[in-house]
Amino acid sequence: MTFTARELAPRRELVSWALYDFANSGYTTVVLTAIFNTYFVAVIAGESSGLEPGTGTLLWSIAIGLSNMLILLTAPVLGAIADYSANKKRILAVSTLGCVAMTAMLAWSGPDLIVFTMVFIIGSAFLFGTSENFIAAFLPEISPPRHMGRISGYAWGLGYVGGLIVLGTCLLYIEYAKSLGHGSEQYVPVTILIMVVVYGLAALPTFLFLKERQQPGAELPSGLVAYTKIGFSRIATTLKHRRQFRDLFRFLLALFVYGCGIYTVIVIAAVYAHEAMGFETTDTIIMIMVVNITAALGAFIFGMIQDRFGVKRTLVLTLLIWIAAITTAWVGESRTIFWIAANLIGVAMGASLSGGRALVGLFTPAGRSAEFFGLWGLSMKASAVVGPLSYGFITWYTGGDHRQAILSTLTFFIVGLLLLFLVDEGRGREAAVIGE
Repeated sequence: MTFTARELAPRRELVSWALYDFANSGYTTVVLTAIFNTYFVAVIAGESSGLEPGTGTLLWSIAIGLSNMLILLTAPVLGAIADYSANKKRILAVSTLGCVAMTAMLAWSGPDLIVFTMVFIIGSAFLFGTSENFIAAFLPEISPPRHMGRISGYAWGLGYVGGLIVLGTCLLYIEYAKSLGHGSEQYVPVTILIMVVVYGLAALPTFLFLKERQQPGAELPSGLVAYTKIGFSRIATTLKHRRQFRDLFRFLLALFVYGCGIYTVIVIAAVYAHEAMGFETTDTIIMIMVVNITAALGAFIFGMIQDRFGVKRTLVLTLLIWIAAITTAWVGESRTIFWIAANLIGVAMGASLSGGRALVGLFTPAGRSAEFFGLWGLSMKASAVVGPLSYGFITWYTGGDHRQAILSTLTFFIVGLLLLFLVDEGRGREAAVIGE
């Protein structure tokens, strides 16, 4: 039996769903954005390891790219299987536990352990991305269309608050460790463990209180192979009727293109600040903390705007902010200009990511949320492959010139904006109703 929300779910469930964004944001901020990525580039795969300039950035980009390629291969099918078997929550639990365990292993990484580190980066990032898809798939079940922008924005904003708290805790520890004369090889592993503990504890309410409203199919097959066949069959049916859902697919294409720019910034921002602007670890963490505040405000404010003026119009505005921010970062020579660009990025990032999730929710027929959000995840992770890899190769080819590499991200936002104009939000919502 399919299910779609007509009214908001009880407050306890809404809060429990939003708390997952709070829980997993530490992974993004500590591992991908502010601490571990710069540690990998500067220490684990730095020039002291005998590698050429720019190689560390390239290896980091390859690791993130491979993890997202795994998501590309699995997300839509896993989503279709979850819809048919009504197992979104179970798959979410497995991917969460796996991500926590594999991330904890990074605490044992260090210089000359490049292969070890890349294996656990790839595995943890894959499971992190998979869990993102499945928590997002609950949105159409807990919120009716008229509230999706606000609920998605609130949760995304809460996620940035979570990232801020984790980064703040890590910063306090780093300053304490430095006062004892410890270097990054001593304090970075501890920050990983801090993040893992927060992730695991903050995710518990999601599994205790969030309900699985979707009912399984009439005849449940036995065995993974049978479920996989059903998953591929449902994806094939969706693709066969892609003209019916043409606005969804047009948006997914636009999302892929401008997402290349977003994910490049997420993965590379701290590296750029360190390599091009001369930021130290403490400087970078403080910057990311401030950006998390502006990102949370962007998600909260634009979430309310989306429900009133439309998600597409709001996304157009956020992409214009992105274009202004990247241009500012590229032309700016001083730290002041870079700080301005960073906070513009924060506002745009919170709004554009929560808005994309809300628009897919509006375009999703009842009973197919995991499948359609699997397609959302496919588009997002495809961009997370292409964007950072393009940055990594440009940095490597130019001998470590990060300014030339950051300029390439501007193209993604401009082309993505043009593609977004082809999406008809009203027609896409009507297609979702017809497809129920």
